[in-house]
Amino acid sequence: MAGQNPYAKYNDSKVLTATPAELTLMLYEGAIKFCNIAIMGIEQGDIQKAHANIMKVQRIIDEFRATLDMKYPVAKDFDRVYIYLQRRLIDANLTKDKEIVEEIATHLRSMRDTWKEVMRITGTT
Repeated sequence: MAGQNPYAKYNDSKVLTATPAELTLMLYEGAIKFCNIAIMGIEQGDIQKAHANIMKVQRIIDEFRATLDMKYPVAKDFDRVYIYLQRRLIDANLTKDKEIVEEIATHLRSMRDTWKEVMRITGTT
């Protein structure tokens, strides 16, 4: 990684030393960021930017689904939410509908905020 900038090195270190709870929070933050970039792409008429960032959100949701431990009943509830978000992301990508992406971002913010509260209550940072 010769020539890597200090910010990238910091981010790599942050990910490598993060707890599972912190990694989950980072994924929520990333998904929200990519929703915002997709919205900008739609507003600017940049279809490729919108598409690429909606796909990034889809991959994050795929990761959330893949890591669910289905032996817990709440995992099934999360899976249903993630399936819904995936369907809406497909709709958003097909139609480049800004309102759908905004809806998804709203759901993700709510889930992120809930996750932050869980981390605070359990002391898992």
